[in-house]
Amino acid sequence: MPSSLAQEVHLARRHEEILSQRSELLQQMETYLRDKKTKKTWQTQAADAARKRNAALLNDIEAAEKRLQERVHLLPHPDTVKLETLYWASIKESLPKWEEFLLGRAEVPIGFKKMKATKQSINYPEEGSQK
Repeated sequence: MPSSLAQEVHLARRHEEILSQRSELLQQMETYLRDKKTKKTWQTQAADAARKRNAALLNDIEAAEKRLQERVHLLPHPDTVKLETLYWASIKESLPKWEEFLLGRAEVPIGFKKMKATKQSINYPEEGSQK
């Protein structure tokens, strides 16, 4: 009998150890699940914040793109700017000759009579259709 009593005491202690380990493991599992739930909540909030930030950035980029496209349409083509610059340079160059003519101090500048004669010899289609 003494051996069975010793065995019974040994089994009771072992049972207590197992119950203690089980309780500790359950507590660790609850802590782990609580931490996992907290982490998932944090990740969800971070993902929502990132989604909102990305949407705001995308809206800003689209608005900037729209402003640039509108600006491109407002600015004349570089060739047009070049032609305008050349035109005004030509006007600026020939202006002194025309000033003298318009003030009555000089004759018509050279080339004007030729242009006038050429203009008269051109037959415009809308003039013919009106007659």
